[in-house]
Parts: sequence; C-alpha cells; structure tokens
Amino acid sequence: MEKQEKEKIISTREPIRVGITLGDINGIGPEVIIKALGDPRILTECTPVIYGSSKTISYHKKAINDKNFNFTRIADANEIQHKKINVVSCWSEVVNITLGKSNEVGGQYAFKSLERATEDLAAGKVDVLVTAPISKEAIQQAGFKFPGHTEYLADMAGEKEALMMMVSDKLRVALVTSHIALKDVSTTITTEGILAKIKELNSSLKKDFGIVRPKIAVLGLNPHAGEKGKMGTEESEIINPAIQAANNEKILAFGPFPADGFFGSSNYTQYDAILAMYHDQGLTPFKALAFNSGVNFTAGLPIVRTSPDHGTAFDIAGQGKADEASFREAMYLAMDVYRTRAFIKEINKDPLAISEPKPYKGKGRDRD
Repeated sequence: MEKQEKEKIISTREPIRVGITLGDINGIGPEVIIKALGDPRILTECTPVIYGSSKTISYHKKAINDKNFNFTRIADANEIQHKKINVVSCWSEVVNITLGKSNEVGGQYAFKSLERATEDLAAGKVDVLVTAPISKEAIQQAGFKFPGHTEYLADMAGEKEALMMMVSDKLRVALVTSHIALKDVSTTITTEGILAKIKELNSSLKKDFGIVRPKIAVLGLNPHAGEKGKMGTEESEIINPAIQAANNEKILAFGPFPADGFFGSSNYTQYDAILAMYHDQGLTPFKALAFNSGVNFTAGLPIVRTSPDHGTAFDIAGQGKADEASFREAMYLAMDVYRTRAFIKEINKDPLAISEPKPYKGKGRDRD
C-alpha cells in the first residue's frame, strides 16, 4: 500500500521541462541521450526537450540500430508536448556527420544546440539544462570563446564565475580552479578566492541539496599538504587562512588534508563535500570512485545545469557501446536540485506580516 501511494505521488507531480543539448554530433552525446530516454517511465517525471534536429537524431538512432526511440519534432519550445520526447529544430540542413572525428562541423552544431537551449532556459521555456559532452577544441574552432560549459554558463548568467562540482551518491567534489594549466594553479589560488569557493559550496549544499549544516573538507595543494612548509607554503599562507575565515563565519570547513591519504582512506565519507584545489586533484579520485554514475553540476548559478561526467568518447561513437548511466543520473540530479530549490524557497518565504493590535472599542469597563 505504501509503495502504491508513493508511486501515485511521483506520477502526479508536475513534470519538469528538461532542456537537453546534443553535444558534439560526432561523439557519443546523441547516443547516450537516445539510450537514457529509452525507458518511457522517465516521461512521468519530466518532459525532455532536445535541441538539435530530427535528421541528426535519426542518423544516430540508425547508427546504433535503435528501433524504439520515438520523438516529436517542434519548431519552438512553446510547442512542447508533455508525455513525449520533443526535438526543437535548431537547423534544417543535412549535416555532414563524421562519427569519431573531432572537427569544426561537430563544434559548430554543438554550439548551435547550446545557444538555443540557453536562450530558452533564460526565457523560462525549459526549467533545467542537461548538456551532452563537447569537444573543447572543436567548439572553439566554431567561435566558442570559453574553456568549457561552466564558464560559458557563468557568463550567460552574468556571474563572474561558477563552481564546478562533481556529484554522485558517494561523494561531492568541487574545484577552486578548473580548466587551467597545472603550472598556473599555485599562482592563481588566493585566500580570498578559496574562501569564496568555500562559501559558494556551503550555500549550494544548503539550497541545492537540502543539507542544513554542511561539513566541507578542504584539500591541500602540495604533497602531504606541504608537510609543515617542507614541500610548499601554500597551505599555511593561503589555504589555512581561508579555512579559518570560513570558520569565523560559522561554516564547518576542515583541513587542509593531503589528497592521497584523504581519498585513500574512508575520510571522504565523513564530509558532505570536498573542495579540491585543481581539476585532476578532484576529478581523478572522483571518477575512480564513481565513473559512469557521476554527474557534473554547475553550482552558484540561478539556473540548474548538469552533464555526464565523461567526454565525447570519439573512439566508440556510433558503435552502440556508450553507457548512458551518467547521462540519466545527470537528468535526475537536475530535477532533484530544481525541486529542492523550490522547496527551500517555499519554506523560507517571509511569514505573513503581523498587524498592529487595534485599539479596543468594545462597551463596558476599560481594560487594564
């Protein structure tokens, strides 16, 4: 009985309009989208809106020999049909798809898909955005001026920068620096910058994941977290002051921890999130622990955006070998964050204004 009631509640919730970009059309993006949406039960939770073209989708559907995926072609997101998979026509021409090849054509149409989807997201035509993988080299050849999705979406939202966070059911890892060269990390991190990321992470854990008092672990930069200055002073001079400043603002931040021992032990399970100093320091252990189920979440923005934790995988494009699990998890996380934000906003609404007591105008003796 309890299970039936739960299923009834889920199925009657308002479906969330999930905008989906195709990513690089020469990679596995379209394939994982087709596979992730292959189970019709997902339509009880969301209304998928894919930005691309019916011809491109049909090409990939044929390449992987899928006979069950059906969709509805629409010209604009205003025409969305619920209980169906919608494909917004972003281009009408036949595209020269070269599976497994990174080239400007793949980048050009990935950019077109992304631009149209973000426009509709900003206009409120879709509720959340899930992006399929792009080739940074290919999309930059097509005029994309950003290191990746995270920076592009921050710019679109009018934010100086966003927080890149990797999420799974096992752990959450956020980054102080993301798409920069390793040689530039030590000169890029500052106490102020790390403090800003701690505060942003703390805020996201509260409003996006519903955690009341988040515990955040902060990693060091150097081996053994500098070992008291023997292997670097960034921990004592930059990172630790940021942690102390966060503590002074009642944020539960701890560290800095040596990255190898921290992930090598079970320490990471004791915290709600981990803040790493650079890309591979955080993503290498994350993908080792949660590959194919992890999700890339862009925190610190007014919009909700997620993506799978893998790349374009050109080497297996069009072969039907791509695992759609991460993309499906990206869709579910986007919906979870959207609903959590709505819930947090609802419970934090200002209470009704309390009126001043009116003077007593009744008959009889005056009140004391």
